[in-house]
Amino acid sequence: MKIAAIQLNVGADVEANLVQLGSQVRLAVAEGARVVALPENALYMGPAEGRLALAGPLAPGCAWVDALSALAREVGCWLVVGGVPESSGDPHRPYNSAFVLNPGGEVTARYRKVHLFDIDLPGGPRLCESEHTTPGDRAVATTLDDVRVGLTICYDLRFPELYRALMEDTRVRVLFVPSAFTVPTGRAHWHALLRARAIENQCWVVAPAQVGIHPPGDRTTYGHSLIVDPWGEVVAELGAGVGFIAVEADFVKQDALRGRLPALSHRRRLQGVDRS
Repeated sequence: MKIAAIQLNVGADVEANLVQLGSQVRLAVAEGARVVALPENALYMGPAEGRLALAGPLAPGCAWVDALSALAREVGCWLVVGGVPESSGDPHRPYNSAFVLNPGGEVTARYRKVHLFDIDLPGGPRLCESEHTTPGDRAVATTLDDVRVGLTICYDLRFPELYRALMEDTRVRVLFVPSAFTVPTGRAHWHALLRARAIENQCWVVAPAQVGIHPPGDRTTYGHSLIVDPWGEVVAELGAGVGFIAVEADFVKQDALRGRLPALSHRRRLQGVDRS
């Protein structure tokens, strides 16, 4: 299965963002990609009120769902769409959701971001995602063609227990991490965390990212979209700029690795913590 990760520089103009991502998806499919993954905030990065106005159900009739469904049908690929504002029970705090469209344009899975990004870094921006986002509460695995995959979003990357929960489904082969990492955290931890999730779960990790300066100009994202193999090797990377990377995921070698080093089957359940 050939998998592509798209890198975008998204702003507040949804129509322009759809044109940008559509162009990259078409290029990736033209090079043989069967699955194309988009970064977090694939449709919008701008003031919070614009995101709130964009929120809608992940269902036909929502304008941007319909646009992405039409794109998936046009190119005939699976689309893994990074974090978008999905309506929740709180009109002021939609979910940050990733969802999957099949080649027929149907929504087949959705994941609501569990871990929300609340930080105030020295020399960096203050970001408080929980102020305008409702968290999800469960892990989500799904099937693309006959390949089991796990869905996560950006800040989830720092919480290995979510990925371990996904590995309860022992058939999971690919972990998606659509992201919009800040520059300080990206420089420090992006590569290390993605490689760690690949190594400990013996999975392919696909991490499409946002890159560059976003309106109103007070947020800059790191870029460096990555695809990491189950041994932890970075097999594709895109540094700066809009574009895509693509890799033919070799599941035969993945099975051989899991057979030679069966770490996933060696996990043991702890009975608790001794607080002596």
